[in-house]
Amino acid sequence: ATNLSSGNLQVSGSILPTANASYNIGSSTAWFGNIFGISSQAKYADLAEKYSSDYFYEAGTVVVFGGEKEITVSTIDHDPSVAGVISTDPAYLMNADTEGLPVAFTGRVPCKVLGPVKKGQVLVTSHIMGVAQAINNSKYVPGCVIGKALEAINSPEIKTIEVVVGRF
Repeated sequence: ATNLSSGNLQVSGSILPTANASYNIGSSTAWFGNIFGISSQAKYADLAEKYSSDYFYEAGTVVVFGGEKEITVSTIDHDPSVAGVISTDPAYLMNADTEGLPVAFTGRVPCKVLGPVKKGQVLVTSHIMGVAQAINNSKYVPGCVIGKALEAINSPEIKTIEVVVGRF
């Protein structure tokens, strides 16, 4: 049952779409305020925030804090100023209206990685701009970890693979 006499929509029961992903709640120009609920799900798999960049870097590029803007790329392996990986489609994007690129901080994203690397291996920056590599534990410094590989690369080549970004 609905009641529109007061200008409010009141519903008892469920509001169901006729097909998956067929309707939006609000729009890019007309937002809702607080939304109260119990759970939600997202189509994509990472948490990202926009940062100003000194260049346009493609998705999968490893970036660090620094340069002329907020983020740039590094040629230092095990760089402790690592910020994250440029995201493809963040599930949640902080500072969405800010100029810049979406940097994934946590979750699953494609990432450029120099092999060889084993599935589950910790990743850090490499000497190649924007590319991750497997950690060398003897070079570890706090803050240098990007995340962990979800796929293996068996040869010394650069491939884009899925990684879990996070400070493990």
